[in-house]
Amino acid sequence: MSVTNLRLHVAQSLSLRYLYRMETRVLGRSDVRVSAACLGTMTFGTATDETEAFRQMDYAVEQGVTFFDTAELYAVPPTAETYGASERIIGRWLAARGTRDNVFLATKIAGKGMPWIRGGQGCIDAANIDAAVAGSLERLQTDTIDLYQLHWPNRNSYHFGQVWDYSGGIGTNDEVSANIVEVLQALDAHVRAGRIRHIGLSNETAWGTMQYLQHAQARDLPRVVSIQNEYSLLKRLFEPDLSEVAQREQVGLLAWSPLATGLLSGKYAGGARPPQSRWGRHSGGRRDTPQAHAAVDAYLEIARKHGIDPVHLALGFVNSRAFVTSTIFGATTLQQLQHDLQAFDLALSDAVQEEIAAVRRRFPMVY
Repeated sequence: MSVTNLRLHVAQSLSLRYLYRMETRVLGRSDVRVSAACLGTMTFGTATDETEAFRQMDYAVEQGVTFFDTAELYAVPPTAETYGASERIIGRWLAARGTRDNVFLATKIAGKGMPWIRGGQGCIDAANIDAAVAGSLERLQTDTIDLYQLHWPNRNSYHFGQVWDYSGGIGTNDEVSANIVEVLQALDAHVRAGRIRHIGLSNETAWGTMQYLQHAQARDLPRVVSIQNEYSLLKRLFEPDLSEVAQREQVGLLAWSPLATGLLSGKYAGGARPPQSRWGRHSGGRRDTPQAHAAVDAYLEIARKHGIDPVHLALGFVNSRAFVTSTIFGATTLQQLQHDLQAFDLALSDAVQEEIAAVRRRFPMVY
């Protein structure tokens, strides 16, 4: 059975069950609960136009998705022209619907490297945080950001597939500590003023996460409640060290790219590049490797064997991890969003989990 026919068969067998009770989970050590599914909005303003974005947000809320994630950097691919577009669309939707209290809204401050964002030279520090918070609040048309995240560290790390290299950026321990304290103090001022409710990290390491936790505790500053890192069947660098931090310190993972830009759906199998897909519009980039495709073939075989849609297998796996607070996924169309959400009504059997573990042993790091 082809991947397309398998997906149609599974959808028909599920009778397109879109209405169900969305699970909620506690965010860090806060008293807030967020939906296990988080609507990612990075294509709002590029691949997803405003009309379609409004339809998606309306539908997501109807289905119990209370958690939206965006960033000042979005839409993607990032350019001077698309900078802030996603936040603006969300802001217009919030104003039109009057549903601000029904949505837990997360956004992020960009780090240095984007020449059109504060000159491209500013690291994440007090001045840049003040400017970024003001800009996001204006674009989002809101007085408060529920979760404010640092999009990537000042020091080098492995985010976005970069080579792991500690040289460059803020280097010494003293410099890192001084910057972290400055950042936490700046965020604390915004929390006290009511502009931010909670803070989180993104594309961070275990060491970096613990530094934020330790400095916050020592100085009675805001404690991070979450970390947003890439995590999927194909990208499991979050395990084991960060997963232990997430569980023991209650800094839950907000998993981004759980479908590996659509690779795990099977739609790129055999070299296919559907014209309207992400890889059809852009290249597969760092994920387009022989090892990645071989691993996907193995996961597709598990899906076929157990009668599970490949998208649901991938999303259901991430959702099943004890250290995951919410799974972030985006969709170009409402139909894709409807299909994706069905994964959150799925429990993977022990047999499926064991077969996934066996594939991982064969393909531990594919890109």
